[in-house]
Amino acid sequence: MKQAAFTLIEILIVVILLGILAAIIIPQFTDAADDANAAAQDTDIASLQSLLELYNVKEGGYPANLDLLVTAGYTREVPTNPVTGAAYGYTAATGTVTAAAAE
Repeated sequence: MKQAAFTLIEILIVVILLGILAAIIIPQFTDAADDANAAAQDTDIASLQSLLELYNVKEGGYPANLDLLVTAGYTREVPTNPVTGAAYGYTAATGTVTAAAAE
């Protein structure tokens, strides 16, 4: 009775093909994470701008810093930039939030 089995060459070809597929697919997931962080950054900035405008209308001016939005009860916490991990930049004179870290 003859047993059917894979030869070493057939197994090597399958392993090589799987390696090639992995090399093509894995970088696409890395790019997706970067795109998600960039989208989260844009959403954070838009949300903070909305909160700042609400604060401006109710309080008659922009807060001196973003932490006052938490103190005044407008938000639970000020988010950090998901791309850089640093705080968002804020200009109190104009009420503008930027992706660059505050100086």
